[in-house]
Amino acid sequence: MHISQHIKRASAAVVALAATVSLAGCVTNHEGGNPEGWEAIAPAAVPEIAAMVPSEVSADGKFSIGANPPFAPFEFKDSEGKLIGLELDLGRALASIMGLEFDPQEMDFSLILPAVQAGSLDAGMSGFTDNEERRKTFDFVNFLYAGIQWATQPGTDIDPSNPCGLTVAVQRTTVSETDDVRPKSEACEEAGEEPITVLSFDTADNASLAALVGRADAVSADSPVTAWAVQRSDGKLVLTGEMFDAAPYGIAVPKGSELAPALAAAMQHLIDTGDYDRILAQWGVDNGHLEEALINEEPIRQ
Repeated sequence: MHISQHIKRASAAVVALAATVSLAGCVTNHEGGNPEGWEAIAPAAVPEIAAMVPSEVSADGKFSIGANPPFAPFEFKDSEGKLIGLELDLGRALASIMGLEFDPQEMDFSLILPAVQAGSLDAGMSGFTDNEERRKTFDFVNFLYAGIQWATQPGTDIDPSNPCGLTVAVQRTTVSETDDVRPKSEACEEAGEEPITVLSFDTADNASLAALVGRADAVSADSPVTAWAVQRSDGKLVLTGEMFDAAPYGIAVPKGSELAPALAAAMQHLIDTGDYDRILAQWGVDNGHLEEALINEEPIRQ
């Protein structure tokens, strides 16, 4: 649930953590590549859906989106520096159905939504949470439900519901920071207990790495992101507590844009053909799938 701004950080501590990335394949930006058994899913264009795409989007023949890796399994880079991930596969399939070329652009997270609003990007696909505040400015074509999940080193007794005095790593300005850890820290202080020490990082991989090397007691992140890190940690991280605060991920487009119904129609086509489930399953995301296309959590079929 990437939420707002990333601020570059060059502290010695982060540099030291970065030096250990090679020891922690679960959290490095550059991984070997697509998962074992991965297959490209490239559906054919559907003329009636392509006709729904607004002219300002179809004029250049491209569907341009902003993404901010690393945010595995949604977007990260393979060993050759190519952007890959669940959202890249999903975006490419949606573009194909709309008769467009997929044009992902890597950029700082804080710039994606402003670029969408300004019209220099067609959409934002970077783990965006669809929430009421954002709906004031954007519409969201939903594609997955996810929640917040904590992870820690094995053998610790970390309880996300009793976090006072802990050091917790998060990706900067994601909901894990803004809606989970910092409010819990304030509640600790109000109760006269020790606050949480919040370690905020520019990327999810560095947040996970902080927990893996013991600089943080735990990491709080979106449930698929935490699960991905745990699966690739060689047993050095385990999930702790239950997933909570489930919310929808969505593709962000300008409020009122005719692109939203076109994307939703393409999403419904992916769902109907089974390609949607296949794309998510290839990236190990087995929960939170949609049964029908939604815009701002409302079904497009009435």
